[in-house]
Amino acid sequence: MARFHQSFRVGAPIEAVRAFHASPAALRALTPPPVIVQLHRFGEMREGMEAEFTLWLGPLPIRWTARHENVGPEGFDDVLVEGPMAAWRHQHRFWEEPDGASRVEDTIDYAHPPGWAGLWTRLMFGALALRGTFFYRQLATRRGVRRLQEDLQNRQVR
Repeated sequence: MARFHQSFRVGAPIEAVRAFHASPAALRALTPPPVIVQLHRFGEMREGMEAEFTLWLGPLPIRWTARHENVGPEGFDDVLVEGPMAAWRHQHRFWEEPDGASRVEDTIDYAHPPGWAGLWTRLMFGALALRGTFFYRQLATRRGVRRLQEDLQNRQVR
């Protein structure tokens, strides 16, 4: 199995980071263009919840079903139930930093299928593609958390 790992800082309380990741809107916000996400089934963040979605890369649909496991205050795992990879476990972990900011850590253990399908998934979900995707996700997480906090502040003012 291959492993991808990334850790980054978000200048916001951990509660805001958790709330952002628990939202169905997070998957869309965290998916870099030109890929479009179509959600078929997505529920509240809880143990065993399965999300079904299609990633559209132009006219090419990539169906994916993931189950949430190890859901708790420190994060959650997305585990592939059905999709293009032979295996995929994405661990999302959140920590509070001493200054009140947060740290987000992503670890993905994955395996490609054999044959032509594996060649294709190495292009779409290999190390280089994951680095680009997760650089985008880092920026999108910070932006999404900031917007969430601004929305909460605006509601409190009213």
